[in-house]
Amino acid sequence: MHELPVVENNEPRRRKPEWLRVKLPIGQKYKHVRGLVDNYGLHTICQSGNCPNMGECWGEGTATFMILGNTCTRSCSFCAVKTGRPPEYDEDEPRRVAEAIHLMQVKHAVITSVNRDERKDRGAEIWYQTVRAVKEMSPDTTIETLIPDVKSTWWALERMIQGGQEVVSHNMETVEELYRKVRPQAKYTRSLEQIKRTKEYGCRTKSGIMVGLGETDEQVFKTMDDLAAHGCDVLTIGQYLQPTRMHLDVAEYVHPDKFAQYKEVGLSKGFDFVESGPLVRSSYHAERHL
Repeated sequence: MHELPVVENNEPRRRKPEWLRVKLPIGQKYKHVRGLVDNYGLHTICQSGNCPNMGECWGEGTATFMILGNTCTRSCSFCAVKTGRPPEYDEDEPRRVAEAIHLMQVKHAVITSVNRDERKDRGAEIWYQTVRAVKEMSPDTTIETLIPDVKSTWWALERMIQGGQEVVSHNMETVEELYRKVRPQAKYTRSLEQIKRTKEYGCRTKSGIMVGLGETDEQVFKTMDDLAAHGCDVLTIGQYLQPTRMHLDVAEYVHPDKFAQYKEVGLSKGFDFVESGPLVRSSYHAERHL
């Protein structure tokens, strides 16, 4: 099992600015979504990733489902999903995810997964079966799949995106200079290649990065250039938030005006759509760019 190093940090956390305040989750729609997730034994990145938008999204009747379990084979230093050796596949998971999406009556469904590096196919068959099950049960629902790094297993990537989803996303997460610190088991060039191949397969492509980790504007702009050159259609940019004291510290709380600048620059570089803001996550308002 991979464990994150314990960071002895007794200093008080930096106070979050006003623009990062979120409302507590309330309302009947939130309770309805939570009930479906619990009753069907499903995992969501909303919960596993401590997403700040869970109250808003669940209150609107949407959630980002996480398949292939809730234990990841990677140990990224920004992510709250637990790390370890995952259990065997739950082969009934595609049906349960499809039924929950059908009952929620969502127009645009977002599905992601943990990394399954121990599997030869990286989880490709469950990915394919899940997308097909959703399409069969909810033919009018559009689907976005946020696929992790397949470690250059390109035949597995092709299987993952054969189900007919409308958008295929793979997050870069950060700039190249911070990869070893933020994503120690990933490679910047490999993720770019995955996006390029996804585009070549004929898919609408999407990626996201976090800021506030110590990157410079020039590094952010270079990442934009690299993504645009590799066929990325949609870009999201959001503020990194430290999930626990065991994870990377926040280097900076980026002001909303800077996010507005990032959006303007991104659009000038040729992206079809740029979602940029302090609380933006890769699946936040995902339906807008369709």
